[in-house]
Amino acid sequence: MAKSIPSAFSPLVSRSGTHKRTAGEEQWFGKFSQKTKLIHLKFPSGYGVRARAISSTADVRAVEIPRQWYNLVADLPIKPPPALHPKTLQPIKHEDLSPLFPDELIMQEVSNDQFIDIPPEVIDIYRLWRPTPLIRAKRLEKLLDTPAKIYYKYEGVSPAGSHKPNTAVPQVWYNAQQGIKNVATETGAGQWGSSLAFACSLFGLNCEVWQVRASYDQKPYRKLMMQTWGAKVHPSPSSITEAGRKILQMDPSSPGSLGIAISEAVEVAVTNADTKYCLGSVLNHVLLHQTVIGEECIKQMEAIGETPDVIIGCTGGGSNFAGLAFPFIREKLNGKINPVIRAVEPAACPSLTKGVYTYDYGDTAGMTPLMKMHTLGHDFIPDPIHAGGLRYHGMAPLISHVYELGFMEALSIPQTECFEGAIKFARSEGLIPAPEPTHAIAATIREACHCRETGEEKVILMAMCGHGHFDLPAYEKYLQGKMVDLSFEDEKMHASLAKVPQIA
Repeated sequence: MAKSIPSAFSPLVSRSGTHKRTAGEEQWFGKFSQKTKLIHLKFPSGYGVRARAISSTADVRAVEIPRQWYNLVADLPIKPPPALHPKTLQPIKHEDLSPLFPDELIMQEVSNDQFIDIPPEVIDIYRLWRPTPLIRAKRLEKLLDTPAKIYYKYEGVSPAGSHKPNTAVPQVWYNAQQGIKNVATETGAGQWGSSLAFACSLFGLNCEVWQVRASYDQKPYRKLMMQTWGAKVHPSPSSITEAGRKILQMDPSSPGSLGIAISEAVEVAVTNADTKYCLGSVLNHVLLHQTVIGEECIKQMEAIGETPDVIIGCTGGGSNFAGLAFPFIREKLNGKINPVIRAVEPAACPSLTKGVYTYDYGDTAGMTPLMKMHTLGHDFIPDPIHAGGLRYHGMAPLISHVYELGFMEALSIPQTECFEGAIKFARSEGLIPAPEPTHAIAATIREACHCRETGEEKVILMAMCGHGHFDLPAYEKYLQGKMVDLSFEDEKMHASLAKVPQIA
C-alpha cells in the first residue's frame, strides 16, 4: 500500500473494503492488556484496513510481509548430508536436477545463504493474503480451563485455503521466468494441487496434477478447485504413466500414496522437455519459501510482548511445520529464546517417531534423488487416513537433520483424538480446521491440559495451516461415530525398509 500506516495501529490490509465487527472483539494479534476498540480506515487506493486502536503508548507495529526467505542451513552447526544421484550415489549436481526444476530453484535447494530475496512480483501476489493472522484462542483456553495462553498462526486465509501458495507462487514464477509452459505435480489432500493450479492461473502455465486416489475419492471439491483454476487432474495411481500402471497391476484397488503420485508426476516431467516438476513439501527450497510464516509470527509476537514456550505443528512432508518453526529455531540458536519445538504426525504414518534415518528415495518408483531422511521405506503405503497431506513415507531431509541434532521433538497421535480436538476447536473458536492441523490441535490440547494440572502459564504457539471446508466428509464420519484409528504395522514398515538402498 502506497501510504504509510500510523504506528499506533496494527493493520490487516485487504481488498474487501470495510469489515464490520463488534467493538472490543478479539483480533489478529491476540489479547492486549490495554482497553481497545476497533476502527475502520479507508484509503484512496480502495483498500480497507482493519485496525486496533491502542489507548496507551504501547508500540504495536504494523507487521509487513517479509522481503526475504530464511535459510536455516546457514545457521546449523552441522550441515545436512547432501542428496545423492540415484545411480552414481555421488552428491547431486545442478545438471542432474535440471530436467525437473528451473535453475533458480536448484540454486535455492543447495544454497548456504542465510537469506534469499523474495522477488517483488511474488511479494505483490503474497499481498492477496499476507500477512496472515496470529490469533489467541481465548475461548478454547476457557473450555480447557487452562492457565496457558494458546496462539495460532492461521494460513487458511490464502485463496487456496492453506499455507501451500507460499511456495506455489514462487515456484511457478521461477518456471515462467525460464520460459516453461507446463508443470506437473502430485497432491495428497489437494491443498498443494489447488495451490499450484491457482499459481499457474496467475502466470499462464498449464498444470497437471496426480491426486492420491484415497483423497481423490474423499475430497471431490478439491479436484473441482483445481479444475476451476484450469488444472488437469488424475487419480493416482493412474494408467497414464508407467509407474502408475505397475502399481495397478499389483493392486488394482490401490488407495495410492504421495510416493506413488510423485513418481507419476516426475515421470511426466523427465520425459517431456517442455515440462518441469513442482513439489509441495520435503525439499529445501519449499521449506525456504514457507519461512514467511515464522518471520511474520516473530514480529507479531514481539508486537504483543509474548514469547512462545512451546511451538507445535503437524508434519507429513514438513513444509508448514518448517515454515513456522525454522525462524524460531534461528532465534533459539542465537540464545534469544528457548521454546520446546514439537512436531506432530499421524499414528498411522509416523516417519519421525518410527522411521529410520537413512538415505531413501522420495518417491515409490525410485526416480528421485536419494535423500537422507526419516523414512518408513519408499514403497510403504500408509492406511488411508483423512489427513491425506500427511500420508508420506518420509520426512523432509532438513527437518530430519534438525531432529537428529536435538533442536526439536516429535510425537504421533491417532486420528480420532485429532478430530475430537478439532470439534472442540471448531465449537469454541469457530474455525473448522483441515484434517492435517488437527494433529497440532490435539497436541496443543494435551499441553494445555498439562498446564492445567501443573498451574504453568505457558505460551503455546500452534501452526494452523489450513481450513477444512472441503474436508467435511471426514467430519461427518467422526460425528456419526464411523471414524476409526487406522493401524501402523511394524512388519509392513520392515518389509518396506528392506528395499531401501544400502549406502555406506
